[in-house]
Amino acid sequence: MDLSVRVVLVDDDALVRTGLRLILGGDPAIEIVGEASDGHAALELIGRETPDVVLMDIRMPLLDGLAATRALQKRGDPARVIVLTTFDTDEMVLTALRHGAAGFLLKDTPPAELVAAVRRVVHGEPMLSPSVTAQLIATVIRAPDDRQQRAQTVLGQLTERETEVAIAIGRGLSNAEIAAELFMGVATVKTHVGHLFTKLDAANRVHIARCVHDAGLV
Repeated sequence: MDLSVRVVLVDDDALVRTGLRLILGGDPAIEIVGEASDGHAALELIGRETPDVVLMDIRMPLLDGLAATRALQKRGDPARVIVLTTFDTDEMVLTALRHGAAGFLLKDTPPAELVAAVRRVVHGEPMLSPSVTAQLIATVIRAPDDRQQRAQTVLGQLTERETEVAIAIGRGLSNAEIAAELFMGVATVKTHVGHLFTKLDAANRVHIARCVHDAGLV
């Protein structure tokens, strides 16, 4: 007979933890070994109980679920974390995965799918809610267009001359080369470049060049 999957529940809502316990406790192969209501308590509990899987809420007091997941990753804890939340923003999902989460499920995930997710991640299989997967795919597909639109919007605030200078920077020209090509003095070019740094909130010329390329102007 297979050993049971040891699970820790982490959520600041006692009713949610009760619901999860009832759902997972119905599977004889799953053993709930502890509960915590915040990230700090979770880290201590996980270190003591060494569970196989952690169901981790995101919005919690003292230390949120993303920070707790990152702390587990940093200390090399082998527990596999499934982030369980009502929120599914792109950045939140990607942050959770970067911090080592093995899964990202919404709290309205059907009980059978939740049990299946626990069983899958313990064997090293990643698990994302279908809606989250679809959203991430859509994000990847639309990312280039969004980036171009954002760059075009930012560049739209420039004067015609500033745009010409920005495009020249995007082509890799120096201030002297820009001055010669656009028939301006080098001091004038420097003034325009200074305006670009401010208007584009750019830290350097590379940032300006990237914005120009994203906008499709070079």
